[in-house]
Amino acid sequence: MAAPSFSNVEERVGLLSFLNRQLFEKPTLPQNVHLGGKAAIVTGSNAGIGLECARQLLDLGTSKLIIAVRDESRGHAARANLLSGRSAHPDDTVEVWKLDLQSYDSIAAFAERTRSLERLDIVVLNAGVMKQRFDLNPSTGHEETIQVNVLSTALLIILLLPVLKAKNSPDQPGRVAMVSSDGASWAKFEEKNSTPLLAALDKRETFGPVDRYSTSKLLNQLFVTELTKRVPSSVALITLPSPGLCYGTSLGQLPGGSIVDSIVSVLKRIVGRPPSIGARSVIDGVVQHGSEAHGEYLEDCKLQPKAPLVYAPEGDRLAKALWDEVMAELSFANVEDIIQGLGK
Repeated sequence: MAAPSFSNVEERVGLLSFLNRQLFEKPTLPQNVHLGGKAAIVTGSNAGIGLECARQLLDLGTSKLIIAVRDESRGHAARANLLSGRSAHPDDTVEVWKLDLQSYDSIAAFAERTRSLERLDIVVLNAGVMKQRFDLNPSTGHEETIQVNVLSTALLIILLLPVLKAKNSPDQPGRVAMVSSDGASWAKFEEKNSTPLLAALDKRETFGPVDRYSTSKLLNQLFVTELTKRVPSSVALITLPSPGLCYGTSLGQLPGGSIVDSIVSVLKRIVGRPPSIGARSVIDGVVQHGSEAHGEYLEDCKLQPKAPLVYAPEGDRLAKALWDEVMAELSFANVEDIIQGLGK
């Protein structure tokens, strides 16, 4: 199916357009959807938007929910929160699984464990970081925001795709939502003319917390654009839903808080949404829409354009360069063979 065309690619990037969405748009949960018998995974689901996504999946009747978290103690606290007052849900409805996106070994072990599930229908890739300080991952040498949000998330989705294919049928494929952001459209991405890209992003000189997070979300859009050229929607329907700016999350906060965190929290309260509202857009991405949404960006439950750069000739060059570098980085997991095998 041909990709949808948009006439508002540049228009929706403006501040007024953003404020209009934040203040006047209110996504709603889909009606007449029941997920009985289905199994779902939500990463980063111990708090904030991830926790609310998990709650809404349970509200829609999900029979098995995997809370995928780095800190298992927080995961068990979230599990207790989710099951509280749900007498109709047996205790084994919600499970806590370890997933550390800073570790390729942890990601591989998690993906392998999913093969034991009777079924897997929905995956919400919500976990992400906005590092306030420049740090390199000790095992890979990559800057932590790019490592977690881009490289590790890419590995996870690739390893889960064969599981989704095996446990679903082409006429009712599994669904994956990679949580996106308005910020992708605002990324300065000063490293875009560098070769190689990943090495440039590992340099301290160009690091800035907000722009690095926005850049990571832009790179995700570029990566998914290339991924969905190779993986048809009959294998898994992959979307890029944005929850919008939400308050009440710990994204980007320093441990113990700071004066800047306090100021940002006040601003978020003014224009932000509660996580429960933002989560609706994410859940819409895995329970609504058809093949027309494969590889596409969703905002307030509607198809909207990705970042303007994605549609530019430069974006096409960057997407292909990024794809080649990600494939090389993840070659230890035979990712190219996995992707090629999905089309058979």
